[in-house]
Amino acid sequence: MRQRLNIAVFGAGAWGTALAQAFSAAHEVCLWGREADNIETMRRERENKLFLPGIALRPELTFSADFDQTAEGADLHLVATPLAGLRETARALRKRPQRAPTAPLLWACKGLEAGSGKLPHEILAEEMGQDTACGMLTGPSFAAEVAHGLPTAITLASNDLNFATDWVRKLHQPRLRLYANDDLIGCEAGGALKNVIAIAAGVADGMGYGLNARAAIITRGLAEIARLAAALGGRPETLMGLAGMGDLILTCTGDLSRNRQVGLALAAGKTLADILAELGHVAEGVSTAREAAQLSRRLGVVMPICTGVDALLHGSISAADAVEQLLSRDPKQEWGHY
Repeated sequence: MRQRLNIAVFGAGAWGTALAQAFSAAHEVCLWGREADNIETMRRERENKLFLPGIALRPELTFSADFDQTAEGADLHLVATPLAGLRETARALRKRPQRAPTAPLLWACKGLEAGSGKLPHEILAEEMGQDTACGMLTGPSFAAEVAHGLPTAITLASNDLNFATDWVRKLHQPRLRLYANDDLIGCEAGGALKNVIAIAAGVADGMGYGLNARAAIITRGLAEIARLAAALGGRPETLMGLAGMGDLILTCTGDLSRNRQVGLALAAGKTLADILAELGHVAEGVSTAREAAQLSRRLGVVMPICTGVDALLHGSISAADAVEQLLSRDPKQEWGHY
């Protein structure tokens, strides 16, 4: 019989709640959130009405607004905050008054840090040290479907394949299938940049350009992601799997995709400020687009879709102009540094 572990999940948004719900079927899980009122409501009503309404939470799942109490004694720390909260959470774990954290750490946030362009593993190395036992959960996974127990397959990536394989064995479930991967950079790049491509796909769909155009954006977007991943030290073949192609297809086509919703709203002429206010959730592609464009220039990686989305989001061109610029590029070979 598999050992029941104590898992501390940090971040009571939609994704953190969904993962806590899923893992509580086989383990002791405590979900931490900074909004004490929402935590108390979840404890009392067994529902996250703010971020995951309409889904009954398992009776085994516990809740806390006390960070140190949640972290203490856990066999695993799972950070499911938006990327903007990863550094703060890692720092809080390191500075806990009881003792330095010894539990392994997984994160489930995706993106490039605003202002630094750093990948999540670089943030954790700065805050917790290079020797921290850690890895990432990533792949095609809408929170509502995971919380409902619908079949999902994701990747657990770590620079240490033994670590990844061990935690896949501990966390794998029939309806939440985990696959081990040791290309952490490639998986991080796929998870971050697919959100930017999804904004472009939403723009094209919103402007009525059709399914052919969407397929072209997904395919050429995947090529951009693979080029940047390779430049950062990842393996291009990683992008053919769950952390790349799988996540990209889902985010570009699924109506639950926040980043796709941003693109659709931009095509409708809404301002970015209004879109984000109406969305009510973090759309990681918005901040990641700026960092991806800067990385592409610094590393000499050609990324016309990502740079076009960056220009659109920051007001220098319209949605129609962004698409026109992509369509008017000179012909290229399909395979190459283009």
